[in-house]
Amino acid sequence: MDAPRPLFGKDAERPGLHSHAERGNDLVGVLPQLCRIMAGFSGVSGGLRLLKWRQCGLLSLIIMLSGCGNSDSLESFGGPTMGSTYSIKYVRRAGLPASKDVQIEVEKILADVDKQMSTYRSDSDIERFNDLPANRCQKMPEPVLGLIRVGEQLSEQSDGSYDLTVEPLLNLWGFGPQAREEKIPAAQTLAEVRQRVGYRHLRIDLDQLCKDAAVEVDFNSIAAGYAVDTIAAKLDAMGIHNYLAEATGELKAAGKKLDGSPWRIALQEPRDDQQIAQKVIAVDGYGVSTSGDYRNYFQQDGKRYSHTFDARTGAPVLHTLASVTVIHPSALMADGLSTLLLILGPERGWDYAQTHDIGAFFVIRADTGFVTRTNQAFERLSGAKN
Repeated sequence: MDAPRPLFGKDAERPGLHSHAERGNDLVGVLPQLCRIMAGFSGVSGGLRLLKWRQCGLLSLIIMLSGCGNSDSLESFGGPTMGSTYSIKYVRRAGLPASKDVQIEVEKILADVDKQMSTYRSDSDIERFNDLPANRCQKMPEPVLGLIRVGEQLSEQSDGSYDLTVEPLLNLWGFGPQAREEKIPAAQTLAEVRQRVGYRHLRIDLDQLCKDAAVEVDFNSIAAGYAVDTIAAKLDAMGIHNYLAEATGELKAAGKKLDGSPWRIALQEPRDDQQIAQKVIAVDGYGVSTSGDYRNYFQQDGKRYSHTFDARTGAPVLHTLASVTVIHPSALMADGLSTLLLILGPERGWDYAQTHDIGAFFVIRADTGFVTRTNQAFERLSGAKN
């Protein structure tokens, strides 16, 4: 259930994939020229010329000292992660670490997430658990247990529609790690697989995760959000408070850009044929996540079957809600809630967002194109003006 990436449009920040710095002031080449100009007005007196050069030296010192506060730089780096990419931008002020040092810390976090939560590597903690038969337990790192608790909370609040144990369904319908033909499965096969789905089959016993059925956990709807939150916490701990952190489309921004303006994110219209910026939002201190049905789907008998599943039915959702963007203080919760709202659909999802004061931007399919719906919480948190 990977969430599609928000589009970084012309007026938005698109984190780069290569490390670089943008300097605010560069006095190295300017000062010698300034001194030569001053010397040119020194007349014939050598003493006056010496005075002018001394004045130039003093002026240079003053300019350099006054420009120290403007020597900040915008650093950026990125690379591959979790079958997609990540990117980081941050404002580096005096005394803050260089991008290569920050990148080392960020990639340690991403490596840990991949080792613990990936369903695409057989040696990950969660895949080793998925391979266990029923009535078995496995010791798990605390981050995995934490995500299980978040998943349980979202499942209970959605009456079981959202569920982390949908991996057998994803595989059956052709959307999972096990490559299969994308088609509607036979009713009997679907009924059998549904016996291995349900968050209530999981329980935590101290530092172990246990199951009473052969369930398989899929963290794709929350793992990237967790990674972004963890990266953001690391940046803050390193003294970096102005940044835009993104992993597989989930992102969190804090502070301001180098020029003092807010980080802006352009949200993409839910189309698979072209990229169009539909709405631009300003973000400071919040995570942003978009889930949609327009990137990973197949069509059969005139119906669109996407990779977003309602665990209660065992099938992809069939409604007119094309995408949902959520803004939340936690990128993890934004990630999970955007999926939850997409599962619930345009009516139930909207009611849920309103009841829980979740900032949400809905894009709904209509005969004439798309209809959008934005609640007050979204406008309040995003600072969006369009």
